[in-house]
Amino acid sequence: MKTIAKLFALAALGAAAFAAPVLAQAPQKVRIATEGAFRPWNWTEANGTLAGFEIDLYKDLCKRANLDCSIEAQAFDGMIPALNAGKFDAIMAGMSVTPKREEAILFSTPYGSTGQTFAVIKGSPLADLPDTGKVFHLGNDEAGALAEIEKLKPLLKGKIIGVQTSTINGAFLEKYFKGLVEIREYKTTEQHDLDLAAGRVDLIMASMAYLSTVSKKAGNEDMVVVGPRFQGGIVGKGSAIGLRKSDTELKAKFDKAIAEANADGTIKTLGEKYFGFDVSVR
Repeated sequence: MKTIAKLFALAALGAAAFAAPVLAQAPQKVRIATEGAFRPWNWTEANGTLAGFEIDLYKDLCKRANLDCSIEAQAFDGMIPALNAGKFDAIMAGMSVTPKREEAILFSTPYGSTGQTFAVIKGSPLADLPDTGKVFHLGNDEAGALAEIEKLKPLLKGKIIGVQTSTINGAFLEKYFKGLVEIREYKTTEQHDLDLAAGRVDLIMASMAYLSTVSKKAGNEDMVVVGPRFQGGIVGKGSAIGLRKSDTELKAKFDKAIAEANADGTIKTLGEKYFGFDVSVR
């Protein structure tokens, strides 16, 4: 009996030893927050499903990193607190890397950058805002960017500018145009689009990717993208995955996946599909 019992014990140990590596390889579960209202980065279809550049991208990155990911819509202004509270494990919501946000959370390597610019309604006195489409970098050429801002100040003085709350656009306007313009904040970009169409704001400021896409949407035929485009500095290094400060291993996995997706052209292809141009950061 003792011999039989010993054999069963050895068999059980052997089975456990064999199963352990299998369990260790189970994909890590990662809950991702997105906004679901920020075309073409992400949006919500009529049937409630999520779509967009980041929806396709998260699936690709998670597959490369062997992660079991799920994604859910969350109000943009509550994302960072929700992440740090453990409600989510990551953020993919067109969120730009800024020094202020880096104080609160960790970021992956940026996966996309389009710059920030303005839009008005056709016929607006601001429709001929100078340097439309020209890019000014607050990081690489701060002097040139500041000179462009000074050029804009007398043109925008007294105007009402709509921005989404808790965004880099609001921070940009607060830093460079405070006291010169009225900054009106909205919970979603769709809300400031409606107020622009209704004449309740003179212009809006958002990412070039968003504005170039939404201005082609049915009902927005009178919206036109105008003025210079700003990158770097306070408007960020590009959009990246937001993570808790402690999740350095998860950051390494996403960084590797982003590098691979850049190298094989996946991000370039997705950018051209959703934005009409390459948004990859190299």
